[in-house]
Amino acid sequence: MENYEDFEQSKKMQRPGKFNFGAFMLPIPWGIAHRCYLPLLTLIPVFNLIWIFVCGFRGNDWAMKNNHYRDELEFSRVQMPWHRLGVVLFTLTLLSISFILLLMMLGIAAYH
Repeated sequence: MENYEDFEQSKKMQRPGKFNFGAFMLPIPWGIAHRCYLPLLTLIPVFNLIWIFVCGFRGNDWAMKNNHYRDELEFSRVQMPWHRLGVVLFTLTLLSISFILLLMMLGIAAYH
């Protein structure tokens, strides 16, 4: 039973090679906090639309390379709050866009 719980816990852990919503949604503060300065390239207009995805996919690799962690568990403990915040912001963004589009459709339907 313990092996199953360890397996379930390991699926939730952040590790190099896994997508990090913190690096995706907050590339500049995340990059500065983890001594990874490539996310600052998101300041370049238009290029940032592509680069935020690179930050999300490569962020954990950069953080592991630029910092010293005792083990993967410590790394995951540092990254999980960033990941959770990124998921919350991503969800709020999608909900906001959906709400605005719904209001626009209702507004357009009201004028016809």
